[in-house]
Amino acid sequence: MSILHFPFASFTTDHETTIQSLNDAAFELFQGKVAAGDKADSVFSDFRTDQETFLGKLQDRCFLFFMRNTNDPPSHGIFNYIAVQGEEYAGMKEKIKELNKSNRELDAIIESSYDGIYITDHEGNTLKTNSAIERISGIPKHYYIGKNVHDLMKRGILKESVTTKVLKAKKTVNVVQKNFNQKKTVMTGSPIFNENGEIEKIVTNIRDLSELNELHEQLNEVQQLNKKYEQQLERLKAYTKEDPEVVIKSEKMLDLFNTAERLAQVDTTVLILGETGVGKDVLARHLYRVSNRYDSGNFIKINCGALPKDLLESELFGYEAGAFSGASRSGKPGLFEMADRGFLFMDEVGEMPEPLQVKFLRVLQEKEIQRIGGTKTKKVDVRVIAATNKDLKKMVKEGTFREDLYYRLHVVPVFVPPLRERKEDILPLVQSLVNKYNKKYEMNKTADRTLTEFFLRYHWPGNVRELSNLVERMMITCPAKSLSFGDLPDEYKEGYEYVPESTLLPLKKSVEEAEKKVLSTAVKKWSTTYEIAEHLETSQATVVRKLKKYGLSIDTETL
Repeated sequence: MSILHFPFASFTTDHETTIQSLNDAAFELFQGKVAAGDKADSVFSDFRTDQETFLGKLQDRCFLFFMRNTNDPPSHGIFNYIAVQGEEYAGMKEKIKELNKSNRELDAIIESSYDGIYITDHEGNTLKTNSAIERISGIPKHYYIGKNVHDLMKRGILKESVTTKVLKAKKTVNVVQKNFNQKKTVMTGSPIFNENGEIEKIVTNIRDLSELNELHEQLNEVQQLNKKYEQQLERLKAYTKEDPEVVIKSEKMLDLFNTAERLAQVDTTVLILGETGVGKDVLARHLYRVSNRYDSGNFIKINCGALPKDLLESELFGYEAGAFSGASRSGKPGLFEMADRGFLFMDEVGEMPEPLQVKFLRVLQEKEIQRIGGTKTKKVDVRVIAATNKDLKKMVKEGTFREDLYYRLHVVPVFVPPLRERKEDILPLVQSLVNKYNKKYEMNKTADRTLTEFFLRYHWPGNVRELSNLVERMMITCPAKSLSFGDLPDEYKEGYEYVPESTLLPLKKSVEEAEKKVLSTAVKKWSTTYEIAEHLETSQATVVRKLKKYGLSIDTETL
C-alpha cells in the first residue's frame, strides 16, 4: 500500500534522508513547510535514521516519528516514516525522566542516611532497607529483603516489631529496644497512607541511641533547612498569596495585582503603563515570582533609556567574537539569551531607538535572535514585560514609535495608578519604608502624626520613588527618634502649614488672626492705605480701622 493512501501523516526518504514523497496528511501536519526533495535531517532537528521511534522538531513544534526501513527490492534503501504530534509524548518522556531521577535521588537519600531505614508493605513484608542497618544490627541488609517481620521475630532478629504496632495504631509509633547486636536503639515507625486513608507502607527509622547526642545538632540543622524549603515551596505553589515585597491596601492596587496573578500564568506580552516612580518594576517582579517561569529562568531587567543605541543593541542581542572593536574574544550572550525560559523586563521601552525596534519586533514574532556579527539565529523562550511612562499611541502618530511593535506590546496593557490616586497605600508604604531603613541603618525611628498627615496631603509628583527617597533622607539626616513635620526639608514645607488640633481657635479669633497676617504683609508692600484698600478690594476707611485695631501702621504715611 502506498504511503499516499495512509490515513496518517507519512513520508519516505532515501538513505541520504532526502524526502522522496509525502502524503496530504503530512503536508497538512507540517503546515506546508516540508516538501519532496527536502533533506529531512535539515528540516527536522534531531532527525534519526538509526532508531525506529524518535522525537524531532520542526521549528518550535515537536513530532513523534515511527520509521521502517524497507530493504526488499524494488524499494531498497527507502525509509518509511509516520509522524504524529509529539508534544504529549515529549511531555511524558520528560516526566518519566524526572520520575526516574527522583527515584534515583530517593534511593541515594535512603542509602546515604546514617540511620537505618526499613520499609515494609501493609502486610509487613520487607521492601527496602539501607546499608546503615548492617552497622546497627550486624546483619547484611539483603537478608531482610522479602522477609516478613513476623518471621524475623521468630528467628530472634527482632524482639519487637514496630511495624505491627503502626498497623494497629495507624499512627507513628516509637519503640526503644536492644537489637540482635545488643545495641540499644530507638525505632520510629511512620505509616504512609494511600488516597483512601489506608496504610500502604510503613517506614521505620532505626537509630543507635549511643550516637544520638552527636547527631542532635545535625538533626536541628536539617529540620531548619526542611522548614525553609517548605516555606519556599508553599510560596511558589500558592501564587495567589500576597507577595512579601508588595505593600498595597487600596482597592485599585489589590485589583491590579489580582489581575497580574492571572496574567502570570499566561505566556503573553504585558505592557505596564504609569507615571515615573509608581512601581512598574515591582509589578513586573511580582508577575515573575508567581509565574511558572520562576523555577525555569531568571528575571532580567534593562532600562532602554539608560544606554546608547549601539550599547543597548549589544546588551540585548549579544555579540560574536570580534564583532566590533573592543569586543570580547569569546563573544557575549545578550539579555534575551540570559532570560531564556524566564522574564525580560524592558523598562522605558518608549526610549528604544527606532532601528532597534525592528529587531525587537522580530524577537516577539519569531522567538529568535541573532547576535551582532553572527550569521546564525537562535531560538529563545522569553516572556517580555515592557513598561513606559510615555504615550506610545501618540508616539505612533508622531512617527517615533513603530505601529506594528506598538500592537505587539499592547496585547495586555496594565496601568499602575499614581500614588496620589491611591492614598490608602501611603501609610502602609511609610511604615514599610521606616522598617526597611531602620534595619538597614540599625536605627529605631518612627514617623509621628504631623508627618504622616503631611504624607497623606502631599501630591507626590515622584510617586513611590519620591516617598522612599524622602523617608530615607529624613531618617539619615534627622537626629530625632520621632520624625515630625518640622523635620521635613524646606522645599516640602513651602506653602504648607501644619495646624495641630490642640491649637485650633474659635472661628472669630481665626478670622482676626488671618486679617492681621494679611494686613501685616500689606503695610510692608504698599505705601498708602488707598493702595492697600485697592488691592484687598475693600474701602480705605475699613483698612484704616483694621490697622488701628491690630496696632499696625505705615511708616511712609500719616494716617
